[in-house]
Amino acid sequence: MSMRKSTLGVLAGLAAGAVILTGCSSATETKATASEGAPGEGTSAVGFIMVGPKDDYGYNQAVYEGSEVIKKEFPDVEVMTAENVPEDDTAATTMEQMIDKGAKLIFATSYGHLDAALKVAEDHPDVVVVQQGNTITDDVPDNSGTYFGTVYEPMYLAGIAAGASTKTNKLGYVYAFPIPQTIANINAFERGAQSVNPDAETITVSTSSWCDPGKQQAAAESLLSQDVDVLTQHQDCTATVIQAAEKAGAMTVGYHADASSIAPTGWLTGAVWDWGPLYTDIVKTVIDGDFVGSEYNDNFRVGYKTGTNPFVLAPYGPDVTEETQTKITEAQKWLGTDEGSPFVGPVLDQDGKVKVEDGDIPTYADVDAMDYFVQGVVGKLAQ
Repeated sequence: MSMRKSTLGVLAGLAAGAVILTGCSSATETKATASEGAPGEGTSAVGFIMVGPKDDYGYNQAVYEGSEVIKKEFPDVEVMTAENVPEDDTAATTMEQMIDKGAKLIFATSYGHLDAALKVAEDHPDVVVVQQGNTITDDVPDNSGTYFGTVYEPMYLAGIAAGASTKTNKLGYVYAFPIPQTIANINAFERGAQSVNPDAETITVSTSSWCDPGKQQAAAESLLSQDVDVLTQHQDCTATVIQAAEKAGAMTVGYHADASSIAPTGWLTGAVWDWGPLYTDIVKTVIDGDFVGSEYNDNFRVGYKTGTNPFVLAPYGPDVTEETQTKITEAQKWLGTDEGSPFVGPVLDQDGKVKVEDGDIPTYADVDAMDYFVQGVVGKLAQ
């Protein structure tokens, strides 16, 4: 996800009238009174806005599944969801509608929702608005914050599965925009593949869209025509690329959500979201009146070194051997140590320039600023 100024072409045309706002009961028509305590304290209603549909086999489906966990964990809390919310003024309007229905905590889940989230937080100091995946660069308001997992760590592990499984040594990566998250994922995937197969290379194609099935199909076909036999992606909706690989008899690594059901033959594994536990802890923190000054009232990031990463590996497919699974398990344990990182130096960029010195380990913040492809990645960064 990017500051998505040119975001989600297939959805951007869906104006405010296309936004679907739903709740888990009809009792939310009464506007809640403002809490006199901490922001969001004692809330009885929570909202989630998503940039795409809840059944996209990808990013938004994972968000929706996380919201369903909140319904189960907090049966007395109203859970409202809105799909297909563009990264423009519509996002603020949709959040305002949720607040009018009583929401005191809102999850704005797309990278480009940050500006709207901060505006709504400023206008409603009694409401907590948290944003998924972006970073607040100025002072963090008392009623806001961002959160995310270290997405590149499981992609490194998935790269091991891909590098061990490929027969052509050519892996394909369909991506949207060259933001640091995407770049780190591609680089980690290639580094993981190289750790078990030094001849593996990752060929990249940008769609300049988070969800455009036509562009995704063209990108997949282009990669497959270059003898790529494992496809992966950083797209919000993932079904098109996965189905293209399956139809061509290629293997696939999923992203965002478990889509193994649509690739029973070629599925290797996937790097997917398990938002339920993190969402649950955020909701509990807000309800208890403990949000201000908490780890979520900041730019919160969690990975294998610091806690339970909400970005995890999906189940393995039939082509992943027990030997490869053992290597992945060992690599995951290593990533959780002080010595472990997909980017432990030396790391060279495509031109051979040293970006991480031998033995050095970049911090999570360093990786969040990554702006180059590593050696072994084929293709220039999209402009």
